[in-house]
Amino acid sequence: MSKISKLFKGSSGSSSSSSSKSKHHHHRGGRGAPTPQEAIHRLRETEEMLTKKQEYLERRIEQEITVAKKHGTKNKRAALQALKRKKRLEQQLTQIDGTLSTIEFQREALENSHTNTEVLKNMGYAAKAMKQVHENMDLGKIDDLMQDITEQQDVAQEINDAISRPFGEVFDEDELLAELEELEQEDLENSMKRMGGLPSVPSSKLPSARPSQRASSKKRVEDDDDMRMLSSWAT
Repeated sequence: MSKISKLFKGSSGSSSSSSSKSKHHHHRGGRGAPTPQEAIHRLRETEEMLTKKQEYLERRIEQEITVAKKHGTKNKRAALQALKRKKRLEQQLTQIDGTLSTIEFQREALENSHTNTEVLKNMGYAAKAMKQVHENMDLGKIDDLMQDITEQQDVAQEINDAISRPFGEVFDEDELLAELEELEQEDLENSMKRMGGLPSVPSSKLPSARPSQRASSKKRVEDDDDMRMLSSWAT
């Protein structure tokens, strides 16, 4: 049995004994203990009554002060009587302040106790519900179930790895790129050989000619170069 269940069992026993006592008192003509809500309501009513009494006393004190100022030295007897009444009223006001503080403290303590009792009851109900749920569970079956789930996850991962694995031989991509570069270089060298290499540049300075002659000779050179290149491609 949990501690909360023991607590509520004890509280239920005490409540049953108190209820039997209240019944006994009821049969004797007395009334049972009030509920927390009733007690809190009564304390609030008392607070309201004392607060109204405070306001009344404060007005009376202001009136007595006004009377004392009115008479002053002209009628010392009436002024002194007013001040005496003011003193008595102030004493009552002080007493009421203390009583209100005590009642407020008692009410707050009762409210907190009532709240704690309700919280403990709800926690007790929740504990019983949780116990009822756990009674239908077998820890051994839960361990077996978690182990089966783990095994199935491993199998699924193996299947995914097998499906995603590429078929056939696997080649090194770096080696393939290096071989492709060698082929391209070899093809470029063969093309240069078929073209007969680059034309040599004459070392001597060509004679100057008129602009029309230079343009025509340049065109002939370009045409000759194009023909030689076409010839090399055709062979």
